Amino acid sequence: MINTSHEKAMRNRVKERLKGGETALGVWISILNPQAVRIVANSGIDWILFDTEHGPPSLETVDGLVRASMGCKALPLVRVVWNDMNAIKLALDTGAYGVIIPWVNTGEEAERAVSYCRYPPEGVRGCAPGRPASVWGLREEEYLEVVNEEILVAVQIETRKAVENIEEIVAVEGVDATFIGPMDLSMSMGYRGKPFHPEVVKAMERVLDSCIASGVAPGIAFARGVEHINELIEKGFRFIGIGSDSGLLATGCSETLKKIRR
Repeated sequence: MINTSHEKAMRNRVKERLKGGETALGVWISILNPQAVRIVANSGIDWILFDTEHGPPSLETVDGLVRASMGCKALPLVRVVWNDMNAIKLALDTGAYGVIIPWVNTGEEAERAVSYCRYPPEGVRGCAPGRPASVWGLREEEYLEVVNEEILVAVQIETRKAVENIEEIVAVEGVDATFIGPMDLSMSMGYRGKPFHPEVVKAMERVLDSCIASGVAPGIAFARGVEHINELIEKGFRFIGIGSDSGLLATGCSETLKKIRR
């Protein structure tokens, strides 16, 4: 029997953590290998992110790697190429547990983003649940019963306009998290190549405050390093990218060699 109770345990552990005010840390996947993905996804991290906006993977590759990550501790998310119904539909049909949606600048755009992630009558997502249901380990009817509540919807805040409209963006029902893009935001504000310029940081703090006031999880794509990540957590950021798999691999090798050769 399908459990329709709102008391059921959430399947999306990342969304559950964020709704509970906890921190969910993630890694960007650039090594498109199933074994590498599983190693990262079982490292203790909360989520892994496949980037189809700026990253190299095709949807076919993402589809296989999402399946490869099933049963791991971290949940797979996809950053789509644009706030586009077809791009979001295809990403979610891989079985991903959520999407990060670029270039959301207004409340209206946020409403569209949410609608693209939900099946009717709450949204306009095209209904072909067989493949994602199988990835989740559910029957189709079970998947349809829970998925509108379980998909994580994160909107990227990466322009001056988005910051100016942040209060209306985070007021949209169904927006679970924001995800500041420091590089694009700094470009939009006229500080190219300075993602943590004081004026950009000030804009980020406005986003942070608005998120906290509205109950939306404040997120950011990356930080300057481990100490900066801890500073961001202290400030109240909850949905944070800690780096890429390739970057962490290089850092791990470098730090190990330093200890050996000191």
